[in-house]
Amino acid sequence: MSDTSGPRLADLLRVGAARLREAGIDEAGGDARHLLAAAAGIARDRLSLHLGDGAPEGADARFAALLARRANREPVSRLLGRRFFFGRDFAVTPDVLDPRPETEILVAAALDGPVQQVLDLGTGSGCILVSLLAERPDARGTGTDLSEAALGVARGNAERHGVAARCAFRQADWLEGIEGAYDTIVSNPPYIARDEMAGLAPEVSEHDPHLALSPGGDGLAAYRRITAAVPARLAPGGRLLVEIGPTQGAAVRDLFAGAGLTRIAVLRDLDGRDRVVSGRLTT
Repeated sequence: MSDTSGPRLADLLRVGAARLREAGIDEAGGDARHLLAAAAGIARDRLSLHLGDGAPEGADARFAALLARRANREPVSRLLGRRFFFGRDFAVTPDVLDPRPETEILVAAALDGPVQQVLDLGTGSGCILVSLLAERPDARGTGTDLSEAALGVARGNAERHGVAARCAFRQADWLEGIEGAYDTIVSNPPYIARDEMAGLAPEVSEHDPHLALSPGGDGLAAYRRITAAVPARLAPGGRLLVEIGPTQGAAVRDLFAGAGLTRIAVLRDLDGRDRVVSGRLTT
């Protein structure tokens, strides 16, 4: 990139990071870098090489507009329309849950065993299913969701990462109408209790679809539905893995046991919080 008559990118970055810090944004510096790279049309990992350059025409105005939205607590992933997850970029829209690093624990746990036939319940953006199929080139899978708009996003992500020929997406209420047997069933269902919704950060409560956040009540309704139905769809020796809220480990473990699953484990995330419950169907 050649220098222009516009302000230096380094100066824009400094001012932008300061503005986000003043707005109380966590990771203000990193967010400002993401937004400046997008505004300038530069890959984020190449931005440092161009900080001494003048901004391309219109980049300062684009950056200012993005900063204003971020300061108003709109997530970076929503501003850019994508989220980096398990080593890949995924398209995100207002119709799907914003993939988060904690969900990578679920993907890693699923990959710590055989993955041939995968069922992803409440697939949303498809990030879990697509990641599993991308890591296991001989695997096939199905993703279900109530939202046809979410399924459209998932299909696009499957195409983007070259796994569309090995997966199908169906509009379904969890396992209703699903047939066949799967060795791996995964889900990141809505699990936030009704009385916890008010405490969510604005980035979550104002921008993620509420259907994907909370089932109401105690937050366990989806787990009850899934564990009641999943034994009929698990192959012998097959595994069920679900993401949970950090206070739900014991309750979900009990639901797994009540469904006849064995070898139940509660796995923790990098912050030491309960994050995934896994179990196996043994005969």
